[in-house]
Amino acid sequence: MPVDAPAAEIQRGVEPAATATLACSVVVPTFRRDRELARLLAALAAQDLPHDRFEVIVVDDACSPSTPEVVAEARRHDPCLSVRLLAGSRRGPAAARNIGWRAACGAIIAFIDDDAYPADRTWLSQGLGALADPTLDGVGGKVIVPTDDPPTDFQRNVRHLEHGVFLTCNAFYRRAALERVGGFDDRFRLPYREDSDLQYRLEQQGSRLTMVDGPRVVHPAPAGRFAVSLRLQRYSAQNALMAKKHPQRYRAELEPHPPFHYYAMLALLAGGLAALLGRRRRPAALLFFGWLALEIRFFLRRAAGTSRRPRHLLDLALTSLLIPPLSVYWRLRGAVHYRIFFF
Repeated sequence: MPVDAPAAEIQRGVEPAATATLACSVVVPTFRRDRELARLLAALAAQDLPHDRFEVIVVDDACSPSTPEVVAEARRHDPCLSVRLLAGSRRGPAAARNIGWRAACGAIIAFIDDDAYPADRTWLSQGLGALADPTLDGVGGKVIVPTDDPPTDFQRNVRHLEHGVFLTCNAFYRRAALERVGGFDDRFRLPYREDSDLQYRLEQQGSRLTMVDGPRVVHPAPAGRFAVSLRLQRYSAQNALMAKKHPQRYRAELEPHPPFHYYAMLALLAGGLAALLGRRRRPAALLFFGWLALEIRFFLRRAAGTSRRPRHLLDLALTSLLIPPLSVYWRLRGAVHYRIFFF
C-alpha cells in the first residue's frame, strides 16, 4: 500500500519466505514513537552481527505518515541494513508481531519493543548463541529499566519488567515453534499478558524455553503523563482472558489472589452511601471512615519511595481514589466479555 511519505513503502499481506535464508529476523511493532524507533534502528545497525545475517521488520500499527521517513532515514544512514516496513492491522502489538514474524525470512525471530534498545552491540549474537542449543525453542533476556531517582509511581511499575520472563521486548524464538502454536493470540489487544500467554502455550506444546543473561535490552521508563495510571486499568480486562486460558498458572505465577482491597474499598463506600441515604448517620460515618482509611493506606503505599514533587503527589492522590473502581470495572468487563467467573 503506497504512502505519500518519500523513500519508503508500507507493505500489507506479505507472505512468509519459502525458506529461511537469514540467521535472524528482528520484529518491531511500533505505534507513533518515531524518536524511539529511530534510536532502536540505530542500535540495531550497530550490532556486531554482520548485516547480511539479519533483517529488521517494522510493523507500523498506527499506519503513521511519519514512520516511513524514520525507516527511510535508517536506510540512508546504513544502506547495508535490511529494514522492511509493514502495515499493521490496528489490533494491537500481538497482532502486529504476528504480521512481522509471518513475513520474516529468518529461522529465528527476535522480538524487541520500539521504545527499547539493545544494551550493547552483542545483543543479536548473544541471543543467537543461546539458541545454538538445538533443544531450545526460545530464550528470554534481561531488561534494564532506567528511572528517575526517586522514580514516579509509573516508573516504578515499569521497573517490574526487570523481573519479568520471556518479555516481548527481549525474546528470541525459533520460527518453527511459533508456527506450531500459531504465534501470539491477537485477542490480547493491549501490551499486557500476551508474552506470558505465548510462553505458556509453547511450554504446553513441549517447547523448552530458558532465560539467559547474555542478551540485554534497555527499556527506559518516562515519568508518565498525569493520571496515566487510570488509562492502564484497561489492562485488567486481559487478566480475565489469561485466567480463562491458563487458570492454574495464572493464579500460581501471575496473580495469586484478586485485589480484595479494591473490592473492600468499593463495598465500604457503597455501604456508606446506602446508610447515608437511609439516614443512618452513625453506620454511614463508620463505613466512610473505613473507606477513607483504606484509601489513605493505598495512597501511602503508592507514594512510598517515589517522587515528592507536588504534581506527582497530586497525581497519586487523585488516581488513588479512582483506580479501585476502574480496575474492578475492567476486571468484571473482561469476565463478561470472555465468559469466565473472574473477579
